Amino acid sequence: MKMLRFRSPSIRSLDQEVLCTIRLLDDSEISCSIQRDTKGQFLLDHVCNHYNLLERDYFGIRYVDPEKQRVTITHNTDTCSTAQQPYTMCFRVKFYPSEPMKIKEELTRYLLYLQLKRDIYHGRLLCPFAEAAYLGACIVQAELGDYDPEEHPSDYIRDFKLFPKQSLKLERKIIEIHKNELRGQCAAYAELNMLQRAHSLETYGVDPHPCKDFTGSTAFLGFTATGFVVFQGNKRIHLLKWNDVSKLKFEGKTFYVIGIQKEKKLVLTFHTSTPAACKHLWKCGVENQAFYKCAKSSQIKTVCSSNIFFKGSRFRYSRADQVSGELVLDRSYIAAHSTDVRCTIKCMSTTPDVSIQPSNLRPNHQSQQQ
Repeated sequence: MKMLRFRSPSIRSLDQEVLCTIRLLDDSEISCSIQRDTKGQFLLDHVCNHYNLLERDYFGIRYVDPEKQRVTITHNTDTCSTAQQPYTMCFRVKFYPSEPMKIKEELTRYLLYLQLKRDIYHGRLLCPFAEAAYLGACIVQAELGDYDPEEHPSDYIRDFKLFPKQSLKLERKIIEIHKNELRGQCAAYAELNMLQRAHSLETYGVDPHPCKDFTGSTAFLGFTATGFVVFQGNKRIHLLKWNDVSKLKFEGKTFYVIGIQKEKKLVLTFHTSTPAACKHLWKCGVENQAFYKCAKSSQIKTVCSSNIFFKGSRFRYSRADQVSGELVLDRSYIAAHSTDVRCTIKCMSTTPDVSIQPSNLRPNHQSQQQ
């Protein structure tokens, strides 16, 4: 006769602990032990506490699923029920501030700067030549300081992998701007200039979702602080501001955006590759509209037409306060605090419990996390 073994809840929970690795924006890694029912909020809090970050609403934790889809973990989601082992997550900017100049903490601005560097390198932030050269020069100024002919040889820009396609012509223009226009700028101020220029671009904050429109043509959908956007190639063909979006819904592999444009009802229809991708697209849209438009996400109309796809899902997020109490820090404050932020993060990246492991990054919807 077999004897039954009874375990206390504490022992059972220990058996369920697994190791989770989180890749940060500078490609360093931190680890933590989680349980099977650990919520996404725990992982986000773990990283924010690591940084001592106060402005947390802009950020999120995401991973790549078996279908090569990047998925952001919601606050109340069981981490282990969505992701698969090995549990490797990424800490990334989830909601891009509509006015980066008004971010209160310099640490938040610096993390946004790191995210935009990634967006530029992976081709998500599309830049005309002149804008690309200026953004590249700001990055070089922030990383190297003033141009010094004794320290910087003629090809010093080649050490920087700034763009997916970095031509010699572009490198020369970056050098010209770095030499002549940015001299004297501290790292924080160069980063601030980069944020100011980047946020004016059409693809600022766009995480492109590939799909097909009603004609069968490939389109990329995105959600920004301004509203819902559609790109074909490098051209934006639709912009529907959040105030004009009345409803987002999905049914199977079909995603609908219903709104008002020029005082007429507008229904945009798109088709994704899988129902899971469609549901993820819908979730992203609902979350972004809740963050940028509504003080309470309960104001968002969320509709899931098919009974088999997560009927009744709702998202409740605390919106970052971008209006009241905004603080624009002056240059003297930036200069006085710029070194502290960077030194702190560099020290964090070299402590024994943090593993530095640059990832081999690839374009969107491949297995590598970006």
